[in-house]
Amino acid sequence: MRMIELDDIMVHYADEGDPDGAPVVFANSLGTDFRLWDPILPHLPQGLRVIRYDKRGHGLTSCPRPPYSMGALVRDAENLLDALGVRDCLFVGLSIGGMIAQGLAMKRTDQVRAMVLSNTGVKIGTTEMWHERIAAVDSGGIEVLADAVMERWFSRRFRTEQPVDLAGWRNMLTRTPDAGYVGCSAAIGGSDFYASTAQLTLPTLAIAGTEDGSTPPDLVRETAELVKGSRFELIRGAGHLPCVEKPEAFAALLTTFLEETGHV
Repeated sequence: MRMIELDDIMVHYADEGDPDGAPVVFANSLGTDFRLWDPILPHLPQGLRVIRYDKRGHGLTSCPRPPYSMGALVRDAENLLDALGVRDCLFVGLSIGGMIAQGLAMKRTDQVRAMVLSNTGVKIGTTEMWHERIAAVDSGGIEVLADAVMERWFSRRFRTEQPVDLAGWRNMLTRTPDAGYVGCSAAIGGSDFYASTAQLTLPTLAIAGTEDGSTPPDLVRETAELVKGSRFELIRGAGHLPCVEKPEAFAALLTTFLEETGHV
């Protein structure tokens, strides 16, 4: 376990692989911790420096009182990379992690040289939708949303054929602090990266899942089209978390991108 104090929070992170290798930083989705990326790690090239972290309100990282701003989430990532001496990383973000990637790439060109935007958008959902989810969690806890979230996260086939794995991911969601879920939901609901992402020019790979009920493929494709020179890839049969459902396919796309950008 590694913890580091950054401004107002203690951040839980992992810094693995070759300490002198090219850094790849992973930011996970709402309602998950950095174990989200476990399935793909065995399929990545050797020699990388792999950094994962729990965003505020999730995993073992501190959970301040909500709401949170997207600026605070971007600053957390920025502060962590500064503390670890990371420059020129490839930043991989899924869902809210992809929004953090967009914000950090705009703010710190010295930290991010390329990014992967997985199952995300410049804007996800509507402010009203996020207010409704926040109200639901405030009144009944994350449990009231859990079954609907599983339907958006995973394909019908995964939910049917892998009930034990599904139960594990459902437990991860419901054990997220309500305050952390609400705080990050407020950050998503208050964010629109359209104008800033349209100014980005760094190498970008966008990944979507055909069965994603949270960030449909068209949303991810439209986001990718804003970044000059980006590429869009679709993983068939996967929902909102293709790194879980289709880890080998996800890792293959990431590995090819690492090679194309000279990161390995």
